[in-house]
Amino acid sequence: MDLVLWRHAEAFDAREGQDDLDRPLSPKGERQAQRVAAWLNRQLPAGTRVLASPARRCQQTAAVLERRVKTLAELAPGGSVEALLHAARWPESREPVLVIGHQPTLGLAAALLLSGEIQPWAVRKAGAWWLRSRERGDEVQVVLHAVIGPETL
Repeated sequence: MDLVLWRHAEAFDAREGQDDLDRPLSPKGERQAQRVAAWLNRQLPAGTRVLASPARRCQQTAAVLERRVKTLAELAPGGSVEALLHAARWPESREPVLVIGHQPTLGLAAALLLSGEIQPWAVRKAGAWWLRSRERGDEVQVVLHAVIGPETL
């Protein structure tokens, strides 16, 4: 199974009294999302399942993919690694899954899958980590297929 963890692009800081879920992308974030989405669209098959947090910044990041997106409340800020992996159907899903979400959950999920331990790994804004599950004999392995960010494209 392929699982891509994509952190939303740069967003404006919350204004006083503004709900965190309502923060939009900044102009820089819009450019970041476009750059990474173009790369993802070239790499990911058409049948990739796309899941996103309901936060406005994630919805805007997802929109530039121009693919069907399923919004899941469990991917909102503060969501758990377990909820993310359950939503992605890791590692049983037959199709690739792209999750657009938040720190620290994305970094914690990457750490758990790659090291077996929950650790506070950082995923940069608009960064995408592509993980692949594969079977070798009786063992399931997780391979880091790619890590990209808008500054590397």
